Amino acid sequence: MAFRPPFRSMATTAGRSLKIGMLPADGIGREVLPAARAAILALGSSIPKPEFIDLAAGFEHFTRTGTALPDETVSVLQQECDCAMFGAVSSPSRKVTGYSSPIVALRKKMDLYANIRPVTSVSLHQLSDCNSTAPISMPQVAADPTAKPDVDLVVIRENTECLYVKQENQVNTEHGKEARATRLITERASRRIGEMAFKTALARPRKHVTIIHKSNVLSITDGLFRETVRAVPSLPGVNGKYDEVAIAEQLVDSAVYRLFREPNIYDVMVAPNLYGDILSDAAAALVGSLGLVPSINAGDSFVMGEPVHGSAPDIAGQDIANPLAAIRSAALMLRHLGYGDGANRIEKAVDAVIREGKVLTPDLGGKSKTSEVTNEVIKRI
Repeated sequence: MAFRPPFRSMATTAGRSLKIGMLPADGIGREVLPAARAAILALGSSIPKPEFIDLAAGFEHFTRTGTALPDETVSVLQQECDCAMFGAVSSPSRKVTGYSSPIVALRKKMDLYANIRPVTSVSLHQLSDCNSTAPISMPQVAADPTAKPDVDLVVIRENTECLYVKQENQVNTEHGKEARATRLITERASRRIGEMAFKTALARPRKHVTIIHKSNVLSITDGLFRETVRAVPSLPGVNGKYDEVAIAEQLVDSAVYRLFREPNIYDVMVAPNLYGDILSDAAAALVGSLGLVPSINAGDSFVMGEPVHGSAPDIAGQDIANPLAAIRSAALMLRHLGYGDGANRIEKAVDAVIREGKVLTPDLGGKSKTSEVTNEVIKRI
């Protein structure tokens, strides 16, 4: 699941430890993050000795303390940690006075401007759930591990702007309540995420970038995003580095349609924050479950792994959450830091478990527990 060369490599530093901040946060985050930890530990001496630092964050922490993201957590991440893993957060759909999403805040405070979500599958076949007569989509890795995947794309989402700046207000008018939100798109952020997209595409076989926007309606904000990303190959100092990368663009609504109809047309998709959030979750349906899709939040000097799925309060505490996205996110984090061999071992172990299909959680049609799936992956690492 290689998606880009790392910005920095710590792998050449012998005899050091790897300090990893662990933020399980809410719901199943507390169940899947231990699986990621176990996978990292299973690599043994192939990476520096991991030192895990448990840190507080989340809605549940907010309900107890009034703070979703303690200053101490941010300070430890900035001053003591080499990288981090985030579990899941339960952000309420209603307004809760004083609460703001800790993952959104972390991305801003740590300047993790890129959310990188690879979505890879080989085939989808129909499998009947033993508890239902309806077929479910069951992801399967091909019997031939070298076979070309049906879906092999990366969604690169700008992580700090768009509507997620959370500048909203509501007023009363003669016609009732009126709510407004500020949408922020800057040239700087668009350029950074564009550079990330082109670097990612350059490291992949197809070398293709699709810019996602809606500039036919939002001509100023999406227009700035589109124009800035398209201009990346002509930036000073690039000197033809991206000449091999093909550029396309797609309106976001038609991009969603084509994502389901012909996902194979996409290689690297780059989008503003909101579009990228929606597209990457939608793409997870192509591989059968959000429980399979990993991501990292990356900046120029820090990286944090984060499974794409949410906190799933309906299954929290039942030991049935799918740990594979968290385990894969740990692999992406390690690859970004330069530990490609360790990342490969984890990814191959996960693929082998899916390929065999005997030890899977209920979201994939199986009957196994979180702990059983984790143990099966660890055995193969």
